Amino acid sequence: MTKEKIAEEIARGEAILGIEFGSTRIKAVLIDSANEPVASGAFDWENSLLDGVWTYSLDEIHNGISTAYINMKKDVQEKYGVKLTRLKAMGVSAMMHGYLAFDKNNALLVPFRTWRNTITGEASAKLSALFNYPIPERWSIAHLYQAVLKKEPHVKDVAFFTTLAGYAHWMLTGEKVLGVGDASGMFPIDAATGNYNAAMIKQFDDLVAPCGFGWKLESLLPKCLPAGAAAGKLTAAGAKWLDPEGTLEEGAVFAPPEGDAGTGMVATNSVAARTGNVSAGTSVFAMVVLEKALSKAYNGLIDIVSTPDGKPAAMAHANNCTGEYDKWIKLFGEAAELLGAKFNKGQLYDGLLALALKGDKDCGGLVPYNYISGESMTGFTEGRPLFVRTQNAKFTLANFMRAQLFTALGALRTGMDILFDEEHVKLDRLTGHGGFFKAADVGLPVMAAAMHTPVSALSTAGEGGPWGMALLASYAVNGKGASLPGWLEKNVFATAKVNTVKPEQADIDGFNAFFANYKKGLAVERAAVESLA
Repeated sequence: MTKEKIAEEIARGEAILGIEFGSTRIKAVLIDSANEPVASGAFDWENSLLDGVWTYSLDEIHNGISTAYINMKKDVQEKYGVKLTRLKAMGVSAMMHGYLAFDKNNALLVPFRTWRNTITGEASAKLSALFNYPIPERWSIAHLYQAVLKKEPHVKDVAFFTTLAGYAHWMLTGEKVLGVGDASGMFPIDAATGNYNAAMIKQFDDLVAPCGFGWKLESLLPKCLPAGAAAGKLTAAGAKWLDPEGTLEEGAVFAPPEGDAGTGMVATNSVAARTGNVSAGTSVFAMVVLEKALSKAYNGLIDIVSTPDGKPAAMAHANNCTGEYDKWIKLFGEAAELLGAKFNKGQLYDGLLALALKGDKDCGGLVPYNYISGESMTGFTEGRPLFVRTQNAKFTLANFMRAQLFTALGALRTGMDILFDEEHVKLDRLTGHGGFFKAADVGLPVMAAAMHTPVSALSTAGEGGPWGMALLASYAVNGKGASLPGWLEKNVFATAKVNTVKPEQADIDGFNAFFANYKKGLAVERAAVESLA
């Protein structure tokens, strides 16, 4: 589409917006009628560890989304010379899970507890056993029940709890709803009804009945909606909340708010059975759309969530991915600057990450652990970033960088082994997206080696989740009854450019050798957690 045509669509209020709250960045992506990204804006942020809880404040949430929007609006003005005042449709997505609980007066009862917290182990285990269904520590219901078990005084006052995407959507539209994909990270979904599992809701109500809270679980949960459903419109108050400059008009149609897992599936065209995607950034997770149910629960190591249109999907999730090697790259950059080197951030990352491909296949015996936070997949409630090597290990910069990339996928591989080796899940396509793949020449072959399967990236992979959310908003107003997989295939991905890397056996063997050391060294990581407060 020409620049002039794009400008005309924006001026007529026909553009569509997707916004996603990531762990370290909030990004807004505007698309045209061809579903192509035409402008974007972002805001960088970091979670805080407050009294042992990973959190973001409501002020940070508001400031972050409005700043990302304003930066996107500036991008529109600079590129196309028009003011963005109206939107045809929009949607908001965010990190899944977590716990935002409000009382009857809409006051936040406790600081937002994000997915990153591993403080709900007791609740996770008890609910998984009660339901005979995996309830990971990150899930919203695990946070609620852990608060019950700890007799936290706020629980009796809960009138509504939701996810980060659900909260932002509520602020923008006044509607307390969730897309089924994000809802499936709050409480189990019944695939037959596309709604919360009614039998399990009753089990939970019976479980907490002796506490006498005076509420029923169903009344606390946001309404569950499939992709394409009407989820409200931008209100005047919502427009002001998003755009403090006051130029955005109310009325945009909203798609149901989704989690980053769902938007990742959409952005990689991975919503049909036997497709999967890997989202790798601050955290990493692989989503596989299932042909049949898993044989057992695996003690919560594998999540069962839903696609945005309600199909069951298995998720292997790790809390830590790129965060630790980001810090090492920053350290190497400081050293280079001290010696007078001149470079930008992109050159620093590209140079060091590319060096990983020159390292020994097994990383020369180097074994780092990137556990900035706890890691449920390997049984850690806390993390201690760690680097271990034997005296005769091949300690080179290339091996060090390769080991940092490999360890970023260690916990994920633990979960994928369950799906591949024990459940014999079949995949026709595995597509990657997220920061790990920004250097595609490095991220794809490393991921392919770790997953011992071909991995693809789309030319649009850099836009990721916010583009996926924009596509869901487009589907909400343009779907016209088509299935989500069919609509995506016809209207978005029919001409997509795909880069696929098939792993070489030597790289697979190298990762397997590294992974064997990684599993042995978990005892060292555990000792570090126990010994270093």
